[in-house]
Amino acid sequence: MNTQSATVPAPTLLGPLECIWPAAATLGEGTCWSQREQSLYWVDILSRRLYRFTPADGSRASWDFDEEISAVAERANQPGLIITLRRGFALFDPAQPDRKPEYLHQPEPELTANRFNDGKCDAQGRFWGGSMEWDCKAPIGSLYRYDPDGRCTKHETGIAVSNGPTWSSDGRTMYFNDTVTQRVYAWDFDPASGNLSNKRQWLRFAKDDGYPDGMTTDATGRLWIAHWGASCLTCHDPVSAAELYRLALPTRYITNCAFGGADMCTMFITSATSDLTPEQREAEPLAGALFAVRIDGGGVAANLFGG
Repeated sequence: MNTQSATVPAPTLLGPLECIWPAAATLGEGTCWSQREQSLYWVDILSRRLYRFTPADGSRASWDFDEEISAVAERANQPGLIITLRRGFALFDPAQPDRKPEYLHQPEPELTANRFNDGKCDAQGRFWGGSMEWDCKAPIGSLYRYDPDGRCTKHETGIAVSNGPTWSSDGRTMYFNDTVTQRVYAWDFDPASGNLSNKRQWLRFAKDDGYPDGMTTDATGRLWIAHWGASCLTCHDPVSAAELYRLALPTRYITNCAFGGADMCTMFITSATSDLTPEQREAEPLAGALFAVRIDGGGVAANLFGG
């Protein structure tokens, strides 16, 4: 736990943690709240499935894919989604499920041991996605920026498991998780160009505190980080990285989080079953579930892809 002084207040929960979809996902990830549909999209990477949950009526929908789907963002000017599949960036419209996803760009055709993992759009409508090695060991993954005009830029290499990113409230700092090394990094971020500079370690998890997985920024600027292997989600000060709050969850592999709901005050949290032993799976019946909890202040709308 980072005990440096905080510059923003600690959050307050507005209700209890709830399991809203006991999906038993192998590797739940990719949380993205759709303002247009008032629904949460999320994925099960290893089961190759996209999910949608609509809180207003509790309805659930899912779509199966021929390969792994790992991250999701809505399109600003067209229906449907930009997603990352195993090999890179693609388009998919859930309203036309009979149409195959349309690949936009595959930046690593020679790296057959890699797949894409987490990703998000920045405020300028560019999609950031990271690759990783299948076995989560060799640092052969990279971080890419895919622009609406079709340009794809590699910004970082030497990553074993890529997670994030998220941005500061002023859009001038980008945070990124190098999961295997238990480190969260920060870069200076130029909103106009999308360029990164001044990389530094922002937070390092303690040895017994799991691994930083997906994360999001709330309306106060606080960062929320999922802990793979530590049964929790933590909230951090955006400047000092001080831990402000720790939310315990009933399963150990917590993978991603995003704010949503009509007032943006519901935090949705995904989890996984993939690394559980049979005994652990029996002891953690809600592993792989989608959870939700109400939090004061709430979050901000997910950025849309400009294409």
